[in-house]
Order: sequence, then structure tokens, then C-alpha cells
Amino acid sequence: MEQKKFSPALVLDVLEKGICIAALVFLAIIAAAEAFARLFGTGVPASTGLMIHILLMLGLFSGMFTAKTGEHLSVALIQYVKNEKARHIFAVITGCIAIFICTIIAWSSVSFIKIGLRPQMIGFIPILFFALALPLGYAVMALRFARLLPLKGKGRILPLLVLVLGSVASLPVIAKLIWGFDMPESVLDIIDHFSALLYQFELPIIILLVAAALMGAPIFTVIAGIALVVIQSGGGESEAVANSIFSALTDTSIIAIPLFTLAGFFLSESRAGERLVHTFRSLFSWIPGGMIIATVIICAFFTSFTGASGVTILALGGILFTVLTEKSSYPERFSIGLLTSAGSIGLLFPPSLPIILAGATIRTNIIHMFLGALIPGIILVIAMIAIGIVASVKIKIPVEPFRFGKALSSLKESALEILLPLFLIAGYFSGIFSLIEIGAISVIYVFIVEVLIHRDIKFAEIPKVFFKALPIIGGVLSIIAVAKALSYAIVDTQIPENLARWMQGAVQSKYLFLLLLNLALLVVGCLMDIFSAILVVLPLVAPLGEVYGINPVHLGVIFIINLEVGFLTPPVGLNLFLASYRFKKPFMEVCRYVLPFLVIQLAVVLLVTYIPALSTYLTRFF
Repeated sequence: MEQKKFSPALVLDVLEKGICIAALVFLAIIAAAEAFARLFGTGVPASTGLMIHILLMLGLFSGMFTAKTGEHLSVALIQYVKNEKARHIFAVITGCIAIFICTIIAWSSVSFIKIGLRPQMIGFIPILFFALALPLGYAVMALRFARLLPLKGKGRILPLLVLVLGSVASLPVIAKLIWGFDMPESVLDIIDHFSALLYQFELPIIILLVAAALMGAPIFTVIAGIALVVIQSGGGESEAVANSIFSALTDTSIIAIPLFTLAGFFLSESRAGERLVHTFRSLFSWIPGGMIIATVIICAFFTSFTGASGVTILALGGILFTVLTEKSSYPERFSIGLLTSAGSIGLLFPPSLPIILAGATIRTNIIHMFLGALIPGIILVIAMIAIGIVASVKIKIPVEPFRFGKALSSLKESALEILLPLFLIAGYFSGIFSLIEIGAISVIYVFIVEVLIHRDIKFAEIPKVFFKALPIIGGVLSIIAVAKALSYAIVDTQIPENLARWMQGAVQSKYLFLLLLNLALLVVGCLMDIFSAILVVLPLVAPLGEVYGINPVHLGVIFIINLEVGFLTPPVGLNLFLASYRFKKPFMEVCRYVLPFLVIQLAVVLLVTYIPALSTYLTRFF
């Protein structure tokens, strides 16, 4: 095997991968140790401070890793552009914008650390040690976006020019680093002119950034760019963005997100899916539509842990498609439609990451959010199973005789996976463990089951599981970080209050408002990834919910279920593209296959929207 040559790039690559893996491992160990120690009336010293600052490093280094692989979350509209020259131009434009914005944030982060960060210790480690990941992370991301630009020859100078331009746009920050707050009058005049110019062109710049998002720019760079423009054009400092990023990535409420994501990837990379398929097939194949029941439950199980419906389609699509078509005789179009539409169905069940994020965003009890989503989730599952059973009877799918011995044997094989959600739900809803501790326990539990007991994943393959999880973790945490900055900018400009007043005057009926909200969220769901939508759009919608007297839990459930269905909504529903890729079928064919299931899910959305008790009934008992 050829030996890799030593280079700074190789050192950085090994370092960032090592830091990401170590951060995830330490988060799981510290949280689990805290849960264990509390049983004996003690705790882990400085555990919260350590975890939130490890999360900070994980967010920045996983963002660097995701930039290197070019997997930061973006809008899928670029898929429609078939002209290679146009795609090339779009890639250059969006890449330059990403470089420009990351450069500004890197400079702002340096200033924030120097001026705005209070010197303190986390245990025996200076906070500066963790904080330096902020400028390093965005500087490396800027350089990596520059390397990804599809340029040749003299065109390669363009990324360098954009880096310089980003530094010029950071003049107010650089001046502060040089002179502090005692800047010369000439420099202050330049900064004032810069703010005035930015104020004049605020709207055109925001429109340009939105257009860049539609061209395929990483969503987090667009959100950060809009936040920078709104804050600076209003006379604010760009360090406010760096401050918000630091605050978002040191928030205890999101520590569980990377932990559950990692647990989900250990499940998806093992043979757990195959065991569950065999188990549920042996349990339900004697019922008409039994394999439909198995398929929907398995998809819900996996999506609830990964928080990403695409992972379910890509990881389980192959085996479930084979079972449905070859072993159960379902038509190909029906099987593809079912698997595509069931890919996101688990987002309403614990420990769903979108539910955690929505609860944190609208500051609602996470337990109430889980309870509120439970009945709508069950209704959606039943609706999907019902259409499958009806189709099975109509198509005359043969059933298999129930064999107790086979069912018991397969149940023993998958018992540990089936018990996982039961243990976690019991531990969380009983109040024994916090959500972070449940996330840590789930990682350790799945690791023991899949690596040590079933031995589906060899020790040499463990890093590969981490590397597959990192793009999701990096993409989500990058969006969470900058979305807090945009939220700060939006609240500062009083947009939510003004929007609420305008809506109240324009739309008197609560029910008409809910219908308009559903339509708007379906569009948002097919254009944006669910994490961006929750963090950017939900803070705008929440004040409207208050105006019309909508329970926050009900509003959160409406929001998530609409975004879930938005994954299936043409022309740019994410699951449609993933299914087209996974099953090697033309996009428009997949759209036709999904249509009956989409209609059913839309009916459930309306049911959940107009019957609030479905979302609020269970919350009365907690």
C-alpha cells in the first residue's frame, strides 16, 4: 500500500477527524458518567461546562469536515439545471459567496475572542482553548470552499481575490483589532460610510443571497450572510454574529442532537435493519399487508434516531425494496412510492431531532413536544399502513402462514434493537435521565449491541461510521450556529411583531390562518431542509401562533408534520430526489409513484391542524 506523504494538509485532516471523534466520544462518556454518578448522589465536576465547550469544538470541526466533503446542506433546485455551463457558473457564484461570508465570520470571531470573551476556566482548561476553534473553523471552511471552486488556469486567482475582498469587508473588525476602540477619525469615517452603503443596498444584497441559496449555496452561509447584512446595516457590529454562533454552540439543549445522530448511524451501518425486517416479516406476513406494517414501522424507527429521512431511504431502501418486490410480490411503483413516503414518517416520534430543536426554538417543554407529536405520528403511521393493506387486498398479495418458532427465533435476534426505544422512552419520560443522558446512553447501548454483541461492525470500521455521521452533524450544527445570529437580527428589527400585527389585520379567521400556514410550510418544507426551516421560519411563525391563540405544542407539531410532508412535495421535495437516486428511476416517475401516499399524508396534516386535541391531549398528564 502506498504510503501517504507527510504534509500540513494531512496533519490537519487527521487532527480534525480525531477531534470530531474524540468530541463525540467524550460527550457520550461525560453525560453517561453524570447519569451514573447522580444515582449515588454525586456528579462529574464541571461536566456541563466541559460538554458545551466540547460541543463548540465538535460544531466547528465537523463543519470543517463537511466543507471538505462538499456536503453542507443546500437547496435541491440546482438538480433541475441540466446545462453544464450554467451549473458551472452557479457553482462559482455560490462558492465565492461562501468564501466571502466565511472570511468575514473568521475575522469577526478573532475580534469577538479578543474583545468580547471573558477569560475563565472550564475545569483546568482555559476557555480560550475551546474558543479558538471559532476563527480556525471558519477560516478553514473559507479555504476549503475556495479549493472546491471548479476553476482552471488563470481563473484560480479568483478565490484569492474573494478572500482579500472578504478581508476588506471586515475592515471595521480589523481596525478594532489594531486600534481597539480608539480608532483614528479617518478610519471611523470609512466605517460610517461602509455602514451607510450597506444600509442603502440591504434589500438587493438579501435578494442576491436568497438567489444564491436557490443556486445551491450552502444554507448556513446564506443565513449567516443575511444576519451580517441586517445587523451591520442597522449600525450593529459583525462580532454579534460570532457571539451568537458561540452562544448557540455552547447551548446544552442541542448536545443531544449529535449523540442521537451518531446512534442512528451505528444502527444504519449495522445489520439491525435486516434483523428487524426478518422479525417484522415473521410477525406480520400472515396478515394482508403485513410487510407494509413492517416497512412503515422500521422506517419510523430508523428516522426517529437519525433525524434525517434521507438516511433511512439510502440505508434501508435496498433491502426493503427487495423484500417488497421480490419476496412479497408488490408492484415496483407501489414499493417505491411507499418507501419514499415512509422515509420521513419517524420525525414525529422520540427521540426525533426536529422535535427537540422545535421545542428549544419556541422554548416549550421537550417532553410536551414529544407527547404532542405522538398521537399525530401514530395517526400518520396507521394511515400509511391502511393504504398499504387496501392495496395488498386489491393486488391480491399472497400471505404466508404464521410460524411461531420462526417468529420467536427472529424476535430473539432483534430483541436488543426493539428494546432500545422502550428503554430510552421509559428512562426519559420517567424523569430518571435527562435528554442529553438518554442520547449518551443510546450511543453506548447501540455501540455495545452492534459492535460487541452482534459484531456487525468491526473495530476497524468504527471510524467509518463516525465519518458517515459527521456530514449530518456538521451540516446541522453549522445551521444551528448561524440561525441564532439571524434570529437575533430578526428580533432586533421587530420583524415578528410587525408581521403578527399585519397578519392579524389582514386575516381575521384563525382557521384561514391555519390553512395559509399549511400551504406556506409545505413550500418551505420542499425548499429548505427541516433544521434550517425550524431555526429560521419557526421564530417568525411563533408570534403569529400567539396572536391567533394556538397552543405552542400544537403549533410545533403542525410545523414539523408540514415539513415532513414537504419532503414529498414536488418540484423539489428532498425525498423525491433521494428516491430517484436510490432506486435509479426518473424523477417524474418517482413523483407519480408517491402521489397517492402524498394525498393521504396531506389529509392527516389537515386533521392534525384542525383538531388541536390530537396534539395537546397527552400533555395534560405531564
